[in-house]
Amino acid sequence: MTKLIKIIIIFILLSLTSVHAQDNQKLVQEQCKRIGQKLGSVGVNDCLDINLRATNGRTVKNAPILVKEYLPLENKPPLGKILLIGGIHGDEYSSVSVVFKWMKILSDHHSGLFHWNIIPVLNPDGLLRKKSQRMNENNVDLNRNFPVKSWNDAARKHWIEETHKNPRRYPGKRPLSEPESSWLVRYTNEYKPDVIVAVHAPHGIVDYDGPRNAPHKLGRLYLNLLGTYPGSLGNYAGVQRAIPVVTIELPYAGIMPTDNEINSIWRDMVTWLTENITEKVYIESLKNN
Repeated sequence: MTKLIKIIIIFILLSLTSVHAQDNQKLVQEQCKRIGQKLGSVGVNDCLDINLRATNGRTVKNAPILVKEYLPLENKPPLGKILLIGGIHGDEYSSVSVVFKWMKILSDHHSGLFHWNIIPVLNPDGLLRKKSQRMNENNVDLNRNFPVKSWNDAARKHWIEETHKNPRRYPGKRPLSEPESSWLVRYTNEYKPDVIVAVHAPHGIVDYDGPRNAPHKLGRLYLNLLGTYPGSLGNYAGVQRAIPVVTIELPYAGIMPTDNEINSIWRDMVTWLTENITEKVYIESLKNN
């Protein structure tokens, strides 16, 4: 290969990288504009300032699923890998807005001790339609669409017998029938989190699925186990895969907690992670190294 050909190839690769970065930025800008116009507690600039990245995940309506990654300290194993998810249900506005508030905290004060991967809204189609809805664009409850072993027998039976075919709880035709849930499983497999934190509303409690000790209290929210539902993220990741899943149920879907409460929940969550997750993870990482 001649020197000229090598230079041409490098130039083409750099051009493709630049085009991809521009396309990614455009997708983020468009999505932030829509989020900022929808949510009273998150402005367009609030969203843009986070410097989110558009993943290869797409919704039913081909909207990008955005993420923000806060990397650990260089050349040092993180105390834990945390996957934080908001907006699984599109009509739970506070679950998205609070995650944006926590990303702002991390943007200002990230210590690098944890490795964070944050998805502020998994279900943008449900959130950003004229009248927001719990389900995605296919009218499927994403939190009933995850592939638990009992899904084929239990999910539809539960929907029919326990919810009386409540359309807000429709689990879909099959597990991972939806692009959003399917992408999240792939992303989880790639990232391999030590714990998953999912933010919901409006039960005003802390729910938990998985090994180790559950957080007794986060802010003013106390532990109150809601049960494990067929196809839920807690069932799939917490029970089936033994990845601790902390579900934070905010008190209201449409009303934000106070700033003090938002900060209090955050502090308690980080304390719980430090005391219950990170010590074991850190020891194991040192052994592997």
